[in-house]
Amino acid sequence: MLPDYSRSRLTSWIKEGSVQVNGKPAQPKDKMIGGEFIDVTVRPSEENLAFTPEAIDLDIIYEDDSVIVLNKPAGLVVHPAAGNWTGTLLNGLLAHCPELSQIPRAGIVHRLDKDTSGLMVVAKTLPAQNALVQQLQARTVKRIYRAIANGIVPFDGKIDTLIGRDPHNRLKMAVVKFGGKPAVTHVKVLERYLAHSYIECSLETGRTHQIRVHMREANHPLAGDPVYGNPRHPCSGTAKEAVKGLARQALHAYRLSFIHPATGETVSFEAPIPQDMYHLLSVLRLEAGLDSSLSHEAEWQEKIGNDDDDDWNDDDYDVEVVYVRD
Repeated sequence: MLPDYSRSRLTSWIKEGSVQVNGKPAQPKDKMIGGEFIDVTVRPSEENLAFTPEAIDLDIIYEDDSVIVLNKPAGLVVHPAAGNWTGTLLNGLLAHCPELSQIPRAGIVHRLDKDTSGLMVVAKTLPAQNALVQQLQARTVKRIYRAIANGIVPFDGKIDTLIGRDPHNRLKMAVVKFGGKPAVTHVKVLERYLAHSYIECSLETGRTHQIRVHMREANHPLAGDPVYGNPRHPCSGTAKEAVKGLARQALHAYRLSFIHPATGETVSFEAPIPQDMYHLLSVLRLEAGLDSSLSHEAEWQEKIGNDDDDDWNDDDYDVEVVYVRD
C-alpha cells in the first residue's frame, strides 16, 4: 500500500505510534481482517531532514550552467550520514544553488574522505550528472592526488590489487585476495626526504580509501593517517610534531580533468596544496637540507618539472613496480 517506504521504516512508524487502526494505535503484529481504516502519519527520516540548505563557505573554483568545481577543505563531510546529518558539503551546495534540490544527491557524483582536501565536480543538471557518472564508470575522469607518505618510496610504479572490506574490521577497507573490486593506483615520487616521500597518485579506479589502502599495502602509509597509518613511524621529533599538527592524512586531490557535459571539451582544474600540508612539506624539506623557501605551488611545479599530463603515460616510468600480496 505504501511502496515508497521500506518495511523497516513502516515498522518503526508503527512502534512510534504513527499508525492507527480505526482510531487506535496499532502494533506490528496486529492482524487485519479487511475493512479497517488505517491512518498513517508520515514522519520524515533523519536523512530526509538532512537535505536542507545551510550557509557554508564553499571554495568554488569554477561554475557554469552545467557543473560546479570546488576545492573541498579537510574536515568537511561530503554527504549526510549517521553521525553527520548536518554541516555537510551537500547542505552547503543546496544553499549555494537551490535548484540542486531537484537533482539526486544534490548533483554529487563522487566523494572525498572527510579529512581529504581537494577538487570535486558537482552536476547542476540531470543530463550533466548522467554524463559525469558515465565518465566515472568509463574511467575517463582523471584524478591526480598529492600525498606525503611514510618512508622512502623507492620507485615510480603501479599498484594493482583487489580492495574490499577488511575481514578483521568491517569499518576499514583492505587489499583482499577474493571478493574485492579491482583497484589501480599509479604512484610517482616527486621528492624524497629523510623519512618521508612526497608523491603523486593517479587513479584508474575510485574505490573507497583506495590511495590510503594501497600505500599501506606498499608499506608506505600516508603520514598522519588515523586509520591506515603508522603512528610509530621512525622519524625526527620535529617531523613527528609536524605530522601531529596536520591532524589528518596528508592527502589532497590536486588535479581533476573531465569532458565537459555541455561542450564536449576536456577541462582540467588544479587546487594548490593546502596550508597544513604545505607546512609539513616545508618542515621535511628543511630537515632534509633542501630549499624550503618555495612560496607557492607554481614554484613547486617548476621545481618538480611535472607540468605535463603526459608524464603519466606508463612508458614514461623509469621502473614499473607492481605491488602484490604473495
